[in-house]
Amino acid sequence: IWLGLSITKTKEVLLVREVQVPPSQTFVRNEAKVSEFGITPRELEILERIASGMSTREIAQALFVSENTVKTHASRLFGKMNVNRRTQAVDVGKREGLIP
Repeated sequence: IWLGLSITKTKEVLLVREVQVPPSQTFVRNEAKVSEFGITPRELEILERIASGMSTREIAQALFVSENTVKTHASRLFGKMNVNRRTQAVDVGKREGLIP
């Protein structure tokens, strides 16, 4: 059985194709939702960088602040958006029109 399986075993080939999606239109932030949530411009900037996949350390270096400052802004942002995780914040931000 082992010999038969090893002889007839086929190799799997993974094909990856990149497809470029043209932007449908320019992003317009929902300012009413921003004021409804009470999000500050700095918190919005942190949310945008979280959405781009940056870590806390990378955000801190890019904004020239400490990691604790980024954590504080993120924590307040999460409280205002009523979420517990970065991924949830990004999901709510995109759904409500806060970030592209």
